[in-house]
Amino acid sequence: MSERRIVVDPVTRIEGHLRVQAVLGEDNKIVDSMSTGTMWRGLEVILKGRDPRDAWAFVERICGVCTGIHALSAVRAVEDAIGIKIPKNANIIRNLINATLYTHDHLVHFYQLSALDWVDVVSALEADPRETAELQQKISPHHPLAAVGYFRDVQNRLKKFVASGQLGIFNKGYWGHPAMKLPPAVNLLAVTHYLEVLDFQREIVRVHTILGGKNPHPNYLVGGVACPINMHDTGAQGTMVNEVTLNYMRDIAKKCVEMVENVYLPDIKAIASFYPEWFRYGAGLANKNLLCYGDFPEIANDWSDKSLQLPRGAILNGNLNEVFDVDLRNPDEIQEFVDHSWYKYPDQKKGLHPWDGVTDQAYELPQGSDGTRTKFSWLAADGKYSWIKSPRWKGNFMEVGPLARLVMGVAKNVPHIKEPALALLEELNLPLEAVFSTLGRHAARALECHWSAKKMVQYVDDLTANIKAGDETAADMTFWDPKTWPKECRGVGPCEAPRGALGHWCVIRDTRIANWQAVVPTTWNASPRSPEGQMGAFELSLIGTPVADPERPLEIIRTIHSYDPCLACATHLFTPEGEELCRVQVR
Repeated sequence: MSERRIVVDPVTRIEGHLRVQAVLGEDNKIVDSMSTGTMWRGLEVILKGRDPRDAWAFVERICGVCTGIHALSAVRAVEDAIGIKIPKNANIIRNLINATLYTHDHLVHFYQLSALDWVDVVSALEADPRETAELQQKISPHHPLAAVGYFRDVQNRLKKFVASGQLGIFNKGYWGHPAMKLPPAVNLLAVTHYLEVLDFQREIVRVHTILGGKNPHPNYLVGGVACPINMHDTGAQGTMVNEVTLNYMRDIAKKCVEMVENVYLPDIKAIASFYPEWFRYGAGLANKNLLCYGDFPEIANDWSDKSLQLPRGAILNGNLNEVFDVDLRNPDEIQEFVDHSWYKYPDQKKGLHPWDGVTDQAYELPQGSDGTRTKFSWLAADGKYSWIKSPRWKGNFMEVGPLARLVMGVAKNVPHIKEPALALLEELNLPLEAVFSTLGRHAARALECHWSAKKMVQYVDDLTANIKAGDETAADMTFWDPKTWPKECRGVGPCEAPRGALGHWCVIRDTRIANWQAVVPTTWNASPRSPEGQMGAFELSLIGTPVADPERPLEIIRTIHSYDPCLACATHLFTPEGEELCRVQVR
């Protein structure tokens, strides 16, 4: 059997447009792969010349899924440049908004964006609702909905979908695929939980509407937060922090904890028991190079290890005994390369630190590709093949995300990360090395979701206590007036987005934005390869994965989805000079 080519374009159930192509060897295992970002964004040029205090509102629109995190990174970058210190309440509220995002994002990612890679929806029609109810009571005895009638009702709803010839939200799945292993009763349970989370996510984001005015894209403020605090006004719920909204947010946070404990974690364990081989596939860079910027500083304006709840650091060559510090200001650490990206640099062989970033397009079809510039069937790896740049840390490709944060927590002996991780591995009878895998990413995300839900409760309590102690300050406007700013300054706003390490870098000159660059999690993970052929995280993670049915490459989707890609965040559009690169007119 000769080598066989597979193309998945576009990869769906993600934010943005991604193309993945793979080569199968004689044993139907993937021997080569490439990931291509096929869409652009243009925030860098849109921001140039604008007031930096407004930047958060623009960059927040990079993505509607990871809502809020770009705004947080942006205000941190501007505050770093100008020298602003935020008050305690603002720090707590930002952490609460962020923890809410984590909880919402992780739940939605698993159920709405990737669970159907493991769950055969149509198979659920064959399930005995009584068996499903017994299973629910066994794996999650505290779940309030475990009656036979409840699961029968869900099954009947599903039957109507199928009978109509349209599966609605479950349309176009690989139902009946040989790689699907869950029995009908488990499939019915998973479909039911899919619908429960789809409904529950509306409750979670109410926290954002109170603290940020809306969701998606809650409001932020350079110098603190925009939500007023007034404990003397205890009227109806609204966009104000008072006794009523604090209690309301605490109730939501407690329900989030219950949802993760009664639904998410039990489902991850159940899927793991039926797909143990997926703790061997999909390692990529995970067992080699990992990067975290750190986040959730519980001491305002303090980015030390004693303050950060998610640790900062870099791990190289799989050595968990040595964690390197990360300096986002050092021009020799974070650099973006364009070796295989559709951009050009003054010196193509050198990387650029984001403060010196250049976004100048250079689209061309790689030599050896099949097709034309506007319609190709196969991209060769010998030239430029993606709209995503290649960021590196000290010259190394890195993986970022929940898995990186879990391993970093274990390596740095962070109790609230290490202890749950080791406990889950012990329960599943797996070694630590098993987390370097496709299912390992899902397990890391579920554990982190449990942690972030509990942090929501804590941050509401912290905010309540601090306000009751007499502090109602939500922002520091000392340096709000541009007259107080240096003539030129630059800053960086580090974050750990749910998908991984996120940074916005800004250069401010004469009170206006002179340059702005964002290096986002999917830029790290979806990075195209180096001139030497070293692969990025997406590409490397597919190598060695067996494909049961090349006509329906479910296995490729499973691993790529485990990263929760966001291509809208990862790609670029205009030159720094504001030159138009492309105009599309639709008639």
